[in-house]
Amino acid sequence: MANKRDFKKYVESVGAAICDEMMIAFYNVEGIDQEKTQESIAKVLGAVGKATSNSNVFFDKGQKAFDNPKEYNRAKEAFFKQLFKKINEDFAREINEALKEFNAAIPAEVKAQMKASVQA
Repeated sequence: MANKRDFKKYVESVGAAICDEMMIAFYNVEGIDQEKTQESIAKVLGAVGKATSNSNVFFDKGQKAFDNPKEYNRAKEAFFKQLFKKINEDFAREINEALKEFNAAIPAEVKAQMKASVQA
């Protein structure tokens, strides 16, 4: 990610898109397990909140802790690269769990119809 702001925008847009699709299914798919769908939406929103909150971290060392500005910048960049990689992995894992739960909420006959329409 380029910076915290871009990362937060990414997380929020992914979460919003997933929640939109879940809400469309919630109101339009006959026989959907609405309780599981609500739980899935809550998990997505929780993942978004957790990822944006965890990205509000600052590098805890000052420039004086390093021999020169180049070393400071290198250490700071490595810190944030590792941090955002971890946050993004956790976010993706939580989103995938929510999607698995959501997919389980969709009736089997609806899944079969969707699969048949994609193959046609």
